[in-house]
Amino acid sequence: MPHAYREIFTAPGAKAFSSAGLVARLPLPLTHMGILTMLSGTTGEYALSGLVAGAFTLSMAVLGPQVSRAVDRRGQSRVLPVATGVSVLGLAGLLLCATSGAPSWTLFLCALLSGLMPSMSAMVRARWTEIYRGTPQLTTAYSMESVVDELTYVISPALAVVLSTALFPQAAPLAAGLLLIVGVALFVPQKGTEPPVRPRTADGGGAPAVSSPPVLVLALVLLCGGAIPGMVDTMGLAFAEDAGDKSLAGLVFAVYAIGSGVSGLLFGARRVGVPLPRLLLIGVTGTALTTLPFLVVDGVGGMVVVVFLAGVFFAPTMVVVMGIVERTTPEHALTEAMTWMIAGLQSGVAIGAAVTGVIYDHFGATAGVSVAVVAGALALLLTLCGLPMLRARLAHAERGSAPTNAPDQGEAAFRG
Repeated sequence: MPHAYREIFTAPGAKAFSSAGLVARLPLPLTHMGILTMLSGTTGEYALSGLVAGAFTLSMAVLGPQVSRAVDRRGQSRVLPVATGVSVLGLAGLLLCATSGAPSWTLFLCALLSGLMPSMSAMVRARWTEIYRGTPQLTTAYSMESVVDELTYVISPALAVVLSTALFPQAAPLAAGLLLIVGVALFVPQKGTEPPVRPRTADGGGAPAVSSPPVLVLALVLLCGGAIPGMVDTMGLAFAEDAGDKSLAGLVFAVYAIGSGVSGLLFGARRVGVPLPRLLLIGVTGTALTTLPFLVVDGVGGMVVVVFLAGVFFAPTMVVVMGIVERTTPEHALTEAMTWMIAGLQSGVAIGAAVTGVIYDHFGATAGVSVAVVAGALALLLTLCGLPMLRARLAHAERGSAPTNAPDQGEAAFRG
């Protein structure tokens, strides 16, 4: 297994851009939790803290694909510094407003501006795609990126809590801004691995990537799938509070990431000959089935066991989704399409966490964990409905035919 991952780093510049990308992608999860810890510490209003953090996440989901769309049109080196500058200014404004006791609407405005933060995981994947397009090494690179995503979402929230509690409330958002500046400053000058700007086709070249049926259906699948770790976030904390030790929630989150990370690494190290649509169906079916044991969980101990099993299907499914997007999306829109995948996942996590919290408060733990079961079932239903269209689009790609706006038989069946 280590040989497969060493191999992808033999490409010139691979170590440099992936390292810079790691630094630049830490701020996203760090900012969300940093806003929560900062505002809860400076205002004492947990509802306001959650709403402002949610505004940042929503802004990222909406603006992130637009930033990536601009990247596809003008290039990473021209767009990333501008988007980063606006996002950092938004974070700086948020720090000032939170410290000075400014009106609440200013917090929301700054959070929305901060959401212009570029999706660096999509930028890194775009560079891997440029290097290894059409080779088995691309699956290995995508697998590694999924594992790195998992690690950032485990490390960053814990780091945010430590910084804002041990130092001062504004420490976590401040660190996020500094890491973003440093990471992008290291990433952008690496022109040798930057994907070139490709001409857009006359037929549909100006349409958003999400208007493509494969991108839309896969983003919706990830939105539903993201609600599962969103439920884990909320219920992990709830069970930890019931046990009298909030720190146990960190164990739940870590075990989920370990399950996903280990399976992702193993998946990326193997050369799997199964068609991508079948792999997608296996991954989403497994994801849906592993939500069922949540219904019998009544504490942290049970949660730790079940989240490990649930995490096993997460990273491999994400790798398969990115593989389908890469093969069915024109090269001139690939970064935007990948960002829609990440936006769908992030939105699902935020929605799942919020819905689970409301349901848990009103109906208890069993109802709370059932959010994951419903989300898994919806993801599976969407996958089953979209498979004919995905198979048809992949068949076009294998024959060397670029996707067009005219729906084929599989797409027509999907649209009903």
